[in-house]
This record gives sequence, C-alpha cells and structure tokens, in this order.
Amino acid sequence: MNSHSIQLKHWLTYLVIACLASFSVGAQPSDYPNKPIKIIVTFPPGGSSDSIIRMLSPRLNDKMGQQLIVDNRPGAGGNIGLTAVAKSVPDGYTLGVGAAGGLTANSSLYPQMPFDVAKDFAPITMLASIPFVIVGHPSVPAETLQQVIALAKAQPGKLSIGHGGNGTAMHLSTALFMQMADIKLIEVPYRGSGPAAMDTLSGQIQLSITDLPAALPHIKAGKLKAFAVTSPKRLSNLPDVPTVSETGLTGYDSTGWFGLVAPASTTPLIIKRLNAEFTSALNDEGIKAQMRSSGMEPIATTVEGFDAYVKSETLKWAKVIRQANIKLN
Repeated sequence: MNSHSIQLKHWLTYLVIACLASFSVGAQPSDYPNKPIKIIVTFPPGGSSDSIIRMLSPRLNDKMGQQLIVDNRPGAGGNIGLTAVAKSVPDGYTLGVGAAGGLTANSSLYPQMPFDVAKDFAPITMLASIPFVIVGHPSVPAETLQQVIALAKAQPGKLSIGHGGNGTAMHLSTALFMQMADIKLIEVPYRGSGPAAMDTLSGQIQLSITDLPAALPHIKAGKLKAFAVTSPKRLSNLPDVPTVSETGLTGYDSTGWFGLVAPASTTPLIIKRLNAEFTSALNDEGIKAQMRSSGMEPIATTVEGFDAYVKSETLKWAKVIRQANIKLN
C-alpha cells in the first residue's frame, strides 16, 4: 500500500469517527440546554398564551439553567408563528406555543396550509385550557340554556350570538352548539372575546360565547346571565353554572387550549427533557393557582397524550367545519 493510500485510509477513518461523534452528541444532548430557548407564541403580547410562558418562565429558567425568550408572531390564526417553528432547526432551541386553531382546525379552515401538523411538529405537552361561557343580556327572556334553545326554535334566525372572530375556537364552539341544538342564530364575529362580551353587556347582541376572563366580572356583578360553560366539567369560578352537556346536549365539549411543540426531527431525548420540565412546572401548586386566577386551567400531559388529543380534535373540528360550511381565505 503506497503512502497516498495510507493517508486516504487514515482520512476516511477520521471522517467516520467524527461523524459518529457528531451523531452521538446529537443523540445524547447531555449539555442541553446550553443557551437560551426561544418560544414562538402565535398571539400578540398580553394574551393568554403569552401569559402562560411568562408564568412558567421563573421556575423553568431556574430548573433548566437557561432563559426562555418569548417571540410573539401573531397572524393568520396562528399560521405565521407555527410556520416559523416548522422551519426552525430541530435542536430544541426554538419551540412554539400553538392554539386549538393552528394545531387542529386551520387545516380544515384554510384552502392552503404552509405546514402539516402531523409531519412538521413534534408534540411536547399541552399547557392549559381556557373554558368558554355562553352568556346573555339580562333582557333575554330565558334563565337556562334549554330555554334559550326553545326561544331560538320558536323564533328561528332572530337571536344574535357573538364570538371572538371567524375561525377562532369561540366561532367553532358556536357552530357546534347550533349543530347539536339544531337551531339557527345570527352570528356576529368580533376581534376577540372582550368586544363580544361588551356588546352583549350593552344589549347590541343578545348572546355570546366568550372566554371566562372577559365575562366573569360581569357575571359576578349580575350584568350578564351565564347559561352554561362549554367545558366538560363545571368551573370552580362558576360552580352553579351547568355545562352545556348537562343541559341536554350530551357530549358537548369545546374549550380553547394551548400546547407546546418543537420542529419535527427534534431529538427524542430533548423532547423528553422538555416534557419533564414543563409538566413539572405545570403541576406546581403556586403556578396552578396563578393560572386559575387568570381564568386558565393548567394541563400537563405526556407527549403521546398530547399527540393523540391533537389528532382527535383535528377530526372533530373537520366534521363541524364541513357541516357548517365555514371557509376562510
């Protein structure tokens, strides 16, 4: 063997060792994290999804030894922020907080999607749910949801109902409610739950499906009637208000929620570490109390549990959207 062949053999051996070492580092991220972690939030600053990360950050910064940096990328029902996550390097240093719309319903609402949830993301854990409440102006001649449904059937197309905007979870909650109750209401979309609650408060519309933080103070003050909550269980903030399912629409379940995802192909060991740290923080009693006081219910799940939930919710809302013929550009 000549000297050139020997040098080539040595070079190839070095290359193989280097590649194996590189793979080992990628597969065994023992030093993760060694720099700040960016969390892309798909809504503007000050919203619930933004607040969740800021509530969790002090504990996670301490436990992981690195800062969580919030990067707000709102727009297109969450598609803008989630697209940025999908296109990021799958190294565990860019994560995303997606909502029910972006991770489940948008694939049926938009004719073209910039990502495929099943292929482009690695689920980590759910973070929180935000239950909705069906409220009405005091002038509405009904005291229960059954009476609201009876009123709507007696006067089809007369009662108006507001929600937080086309394509939002509140919009889909409204569509599901009308489908299961077999009623027709005049839908009035707003830019957020706050304006919908305020117009119900002023009597501009008769009903609205809004989130708890926007409605709770007015319900407590007796300025809004609370007919039912959309969650599968009653809320500690409104223990006397029944669930929609309890009122006769058995199986009704519709809440807003947020979950944490990473780009697809992120190392499973990193996903496991992130799941462990985030679920531990979500189970902290102090953080639970803080989130609940803001109208959110903390939810810590396994990776597999979150993945299964996203898939089941995607199928559920695809059916609702198809039946309601909801389309967004």
